[in-house]
Amino acid sequence: MIQSSELILNPDGSVYHLNLKPEHIANDILFVGDQNRVEKITQFFDSIEFSTQKREFKTQTGIFKGKRITVMSTGIGPDNIDIVVNELDALVNINLETRQPKEELTSLNIIRIGTSGSLQKDIPVDSFVMSKFGLGLDNMLRSYKIDPIIDEALGEAFLHHTNWDIRKGKPYVVRCSEKLEKLIESDKIFKGITATAGGFYGPQGRVLRLEIQDPELNAKMDNFNFNDNRITNLEMETAAIYGLSALLGHNALSLNAIIANRASGTFSEDPYKAVDELIAYTLDKLAK
Repeated sequence: MIQSSELILNPDGSVYHLNLKPEHIANDILFVGDQNRVEKITQFFDSIEFSTQKREFKTQTGIFKGKRITVMSTGIGPDNIDIVVNELDALVNINLETRQPKEELTSLNIIRIGTSGSLQKDIPVDSFVMSKFGLGLDNMLRSYKIDPIIDEALGEAFLHHTNWDIRKGKPYVVRCSEKLEKLIESDKIFKGITATAGGFYGPQGRVLRLEIQDPELNAKMDNFNFNDNRITNLEMETAAIYGLSALLGHNALSLNAIIANRASGTFSEDPYKAVDELIAYTLDKLAK
């Protein structure tokens, strides 16, 4: 039995941070970072059956063109993803009354719809990027036994190419769900490696008043190429989502509307439009 200190439940029986019970979520789940973006998606729904919020975790479940879908805000960063994915898995794969893992496990379909900055000049603002691989520059996933799910060759190539300082922790690489990749892909979407940083400023090469450990890291990432896979963008969630989902048996895919191009120094004139177009595209693909 899983102890109450390990799987914490609220007095009403819902999981601690998300404030959800098993009946509140669909099998298809869309992740957004910003809680205000949840309703930007569910405004397209035919109906909403459930809505709740605790802290930055806002959840709405409803119907879009006959398809039951849950939309959830995760907040920012790999630490929040650790909470969200583990608690979602508990909702479907642990009996919350007996605190025992279920014999028959459920596989969720998780798609992140986010915003990001492109590292490549030829991936312009307002375009869409699908993360074929998540490259974790954070250390969160290293708390788990991840050897069976990581792409060791790609990870070692990145270490060598960047002369990575191992004192920052060893990066890891996890592939997206091939099932969701085939469902969502189109000629309009760029594919590549999405680097996931553990912070927004120094970890992503931004300098305000503090010196950073490797000022050339972004430039090194720009020209990294492994078997025709380039690092397309840099954000803070994808690799953590891919890693935990793979370990727990869920399908995960990350899509980003590119609102900034770090290589050219440009920013979208209408980032909200780009996100709305990505939302509409993803919902239509899920409904079909």
